[in-house]
Amino acid sequence: MKPYDVIFILTDDQRYNTIGALNNPQVLTPNLDKLVGSGTWCEQAFIMGGTCPAVCMPSRAMIHTGRHLFHLENSGESIPAGHALWGEHLRNHGYETCGIGKWHNGPEAYARSFTTGGPVFFGGMDDHWNVPVCAFHPDGKYPEARLHPWNSGVAPVESIPKVYETVKAGTHSTDLFADAAIEFLNRRDGDKPYFLSLAFMAPHDPRTTPKAYRDLYQDDSIAIPGNFMGVHPFDNGEMDVRDEHLEAWPRTPAAIRRHLADYYAMITHLDDRIGDIVDTVVRQGKLNRTIFILAGDNGLAIGSHGLMGKQNLYDHSIHVPLLWAGPGIVPGHISQSRCYLFDIFPTVCDLLGIETPSTVDGISMAKQLTDSSLGVAGGRGPHATMCFAYKNLQRCIMDDTRKLIKYTVPQPCGDGTTIRYQLFDRQSDPSELRDISSEPQEQAHLKRLGKHLEEWIATLEPSSAK
Repeated sequence: MKPYDVIFILTDDQRYNTIGALNNPQVLTPNLDKLVGSGTWCEQAFIMGGTCPAVCMPSRAMIHTGRHLFHLENSGESIPAGHALWGEHLRNHGYETCGIGKWHNGPEAYARSFTTGGPVFFGGMDDHWNVPVCAFHPDGKYPEARLHPWNSGVAPVESIPKVYETVKAGTHSTDLFADAAIEFLNRRDGDKPYFLSLAFMAPHDPRTTPKAYRDLYQDDSIAIPGNFMGVHPFDNGEMDVRDEHLEAWPRTPAAIRRHLADYYAMITHLDDRIGDIVDTVVRQGKLNRTIFILAGDNGLAIGSHGLMGKQNLYDHSIHVPLLWAGPGIVPGHISQSRCYLFDIFPTVCDLLGIETPSTVDGISMAKQLTDSSLGVAGGRGPHATMCFAYKNLQRCIMDDTRKLIKYTVPQPCGDGTTIRYQLFDRQSDPSELRDISSEPQEQAHLKRLGKHLEEWIATLEPSSAK
């Protein structure tokens, strides 16, 4: 085993194209820019989708188990004892494992994964300035975590269950969790390797941040996305979900600029604190033995295609940031190898020289990260085609050149379903604005991908989770 330390940083609802020097100069991310320069950026990283509106719950379960979407139990709200967990696996190999921040997959899985940690927020979202958190309990018992609604809206402070360890009023969640991570790094003594899982709540709404960061962005100067629409052109089956009520219809450019300014401010705040964490490792002289992994748990629309949330299979909602840096990883490299976030678990195992548990579905990317000749333009990586799903409403498949989305939307009063397809050219239309499914010259692609999609759909049985 290679005794590298591992720091995994997970952000909440961060779109793929929010890294300043890499793909969006409007977002100020100097520290992430430095990490990109020192490591490998996975240009084609995706989540498989979600089986519930709180997409981050199955997304995080896939990350921590290495299992794909339909091999989770109850959308990842809890993790069965028979499914190996990333932190648990490293813990069994002698690692000190520390869990800080948001944990959306049940208190039992958290207790199995970590030897230390806290503050931990058991839930989906909350007021960033009044976070109901639990301290780490060595006995592994978190009964209070069950009393917080998993997927509720923002709860006023007075409604937060009193049995929580504390309501951290007045400290932004990003600072709360970053400070705890730095404290963990500073109090460690000795050479025992560690795994730090730091899961932020930002930039998930409610999009609030310290004023100094919001002042960096002026609404009028923010560019709206090229695929902005006032309304989505048809009913995708999930038009009434909570996220879609964050802004009135039709969406307006002014409103979307304001949302994006709030969003970018939260990302700059995150970037600042991530820089503090990296600086701590540098001061300790341990940079050459630390593997950094940064990922976002899902994307977000914020006006693209007339949508606000992540309950869809457009690129802006399933395409996510993924960055690796550390010993053996090619510096300053952009990999074009396609991957899912559930490939992270087996990749870490390979980088550390330990076996991958048999319950893991993911495929290691270690070769693509350590060999600069792999993952170049046109390189597929471990997945020749990729498949995605959202609830029972949307299914998707894509390969090198085309992306096919199938919608199966129930009609009012139980009058059957409406089936609709979209086909996009991934190379000439990355913003997914032109549906070419009806064009005669595209029928071969439609038939080919449709056949593969139906074959994949045939395997999507909830009973397959075991």
